[in-house]
Amino acid sequence: MKTEKHDAIVLSSSDEKTAQKEFVDYFKSCPLPDDEILPNLGLYLTSKNLSRILFFYEIYKKILHTHGIIVEFGVRWGQTLSIMSALRGIFEPFNRHRKIVGFDTFEGFKGMGKEDGELCECKDGSFSVSSAYEKYLDKILSLQESLNPISHLKKYELVKGTASETIPTYLKKHPETIVSLAVFDFDIYAPTKIALEAIRPHLFKGSILVFDELCDDIFPGETNALQETLGLSNIRI
Repeated sequence: MKTEKHDAIVLSSSDEKTAQKEFVDYFKSCPLPDDEILPNLGLYLTSKNLSRILFFYEIYKKILHTHGIIVEFGVRWGQTLSIMSALRGIFEPFNRHRKIVGFDTFEGFKGMGKEDGELCECKDGSFSVSSAYEKYLDKILSLQESLNPISHLKKYELVKGTASETIPTYLKKHPETIVSLAVFDFDIYAPTKIALEAIRPHLFKGSILVFDELCDDIFPGETNALQETLGLSNIRI
């Protein structure tokens, strides 16, 4: 089912959803002092949420021996970008070349087509975020960066707009770009294919590509885009 706002797709059972709602209520009524909330976020991490952090911890370790930037296609609330920024602060705090760049419309899906199937029941505008949310996220990423070395050098960027315009424009402006890690979370076919075609000349042997909806019957467009660009027989999954 989808939540009432912002179209998140939830596959949890009714019992799990009840427990999750109760968890959120307890989080909102947190009795901890303000200066102890962030140091104790682990109090509210479920196994599912922690597994995502551990996943990206393992992914980040795979690029430590490589050179290049991290890009995410489909930022939404920006959790992955913030996790990546924190991991950079742990593993390579002085690597000014490990820039983190996020692309999103910040207005939900744009360009859905027949390649995306019908199971997701989404439409253009689905998975939108709060108005002007990119400004809030920019401040979060700025604070994240300020807590690590060489914070006077900005090492992140948010790029707002449709993939067909923003990605080619960014790469034309930054021809020096080498992509060490690309996270694909557009979910749908058209922007995923555009992103893959655009960054292909900027990939190298050892680049890591992460797909959030690969082999997913609800969002088949991502797999379709990968098949048509790189081909499944040419990569190790």
